[in-house]
Amino acid sequence: MKYKYTGITRVIKAVGYSLEGIKATWINEAAFRQEILICIIMIPLGIYLGDTGIEQALLISSLLLILMMELLNSAIEALADCISQEWNPLIKRAKDIGSATVLMAICYSAVVWGLVLKTKFYT
Repeated sequence: MKYKYTGITRVIKAVGYSLEGIKATWINEAAFRQEILICIIMIPLGIYLGDTGIEQALLISSLLLILMMELLNSAIEALADCISQEWNPLIKRAKDIGSATVLMAICYSAVVWGLVLKTKFYT
């Protein structure tokens, strides 16, 4: 299989496609916009509250995981809607599972933040 672009051109194109995906998600998904705004507040807070680089990395990466899962969930929903607008139990399952990934990322982030802050304030 021959690729149209190679080397640095391929990397630049890939970054462009990724930025288009983020832009499309920002425009079309209210949840993503809300999560971005939360991250704008929480990431600097994570840098401030984390005593070590590891704590800071845990706090920040747990927030970025939420954004990653939201991007995947939005991709699943867009693809499912493209396939069919009619109710289908398999499409519903795919959308529900995508939504569950976001919920699990939010729970993970809450646990990470809770444990790091517990260590900071109660030891």
